Amino acid sequence: MDFRDTPDEAAFRDEVRTWLTEHFVGEFRELAGRGDPSDEDNYDLRIAWERVLGADRWVGMSWPVEYGGRALDFSQQVIFNEEYARADAPPRASFFGEGLFSPTLLAYGREDQKRRFLPKIQSVEEMWCQGYSEPNAGSDLSNVSTRAELDGDEWVVNGQKVWTTMAHRAQWCFAVVRTDPESVGHKGLSYLLIPMDQPGIEVRPLKQMTGTAEFNEVFFDDARTAKENVVGDVGEGWKVAMATLGFERGTAFLSQQLAFQNEVAALIDVARENGASTNATIRQELADSYIGVQVMKFNGMRMLTDLVKKGVIGPSSSIGKLYWSNWHRTLGERAMHVLGADATLIAGDPGKDYALDEFHRIFMVSRSETIYAGASEIQRNIIGERVLGLPREPR
Repeated sequence: MDFRDTPDEAAFRDEVRTWLTEHFVGEFRELAGRGDPSDEDNYDLRIAWERVLGADRWVGMSWPVEYGGRALDFSQQVIFNEEYARADAPPRASFFGEGLFSPTLLAYGREDQKRRFLPKIQSVEEMWCQGYSEPNAGSDLSNVSTRAELDGDEWVVNGQKVWTTMAHRAQWCFAVVRTDPESVGHKGLSYLLIPMDQPGIEVRPLKQMTGTAEFNEVFFDDARTAKENVVGDVGEGWKVAMATLGFERGTAFLSQQLAFQNEVAALIDVARENGASTNATIRQELADSYIGVQVMKFNGMRMLTDLVKKGVIGPSSSIGKLYWSNWHRTLGERAMHVLGADATLIAGDPGKDYALDEFHRIFMVSRSETIYAGASEIQRNIIGERVLGLPREPR
């Protein structure tokens, strides 16, 4: 693959740079360098920025034109994400709707579903959350017990989801539920779309030691959704859910992975400023992190090429997820090495807040990245069994 821009790609890159220069200004610049995708302190400002993106069709830029998208090809999407990361723009607030649900809907949804939901995602009028994990079905998604029974023209949902990021902000949830009460494992599951604003749903925040609470428990007690709000066939939700996980493990994190380059560069600058770069071990660690982010970038592009050819990312997306999540966790540990004794300090008054700087955030948050979207142990099983064809792990 030739990574140099063609003349058309160079022109498009200039268009993106110009747009970001003209629009990522004023109060939006306060979001620069804010690396936490669930930043609650700036939520309203992030939504306002997302709506600016949506108005110019950068939300849904890969969608076909008939659904309001720009129909950008693979290389153009990569260019946009590169320039977005280079501008130090914030993580996307519509991650779950645009990054995970919309490509799944385009691949498996009915025409009426696409016409109903895609415009509201692009205009950032409806936010989404992901109803996968349960107390007894974390990495083992096929063990979900949340059930949905058909009652006339509606599904009645009962059960519990956990670690549901931004559920307290979402208007809709795409959830994996068991619609066949006699089924076990991945059979009898359906991919159901559930409105969050109704009496049958309770959202309980899971407050962390940092004071944030982007994760939630969600309880369904005779919650309802329309009969037609199933993506794919009833009972065939496993296939659809796996497609969503493919996007989550692969394309959805492309912009985030490109932003990792900024983090490495910033850490190298700190090492030069505080003298840590004179330490041979730390120099080697930083060089290894720099090389790793380049490997990650090219591997991500290889997966996206696979998406272009096949339409859906296969189990090889687990390679990318396993690599980048463990790389990022290691970068957080190396950031603490660079900071040295200063790593034990935080800004602000500890009695009033818990203001983490960017490197503290990387160190703490990156540890969860090896768990969500499928734990590293699960990714290794998928790679071994479905990519390399090794014998299945004993059950």
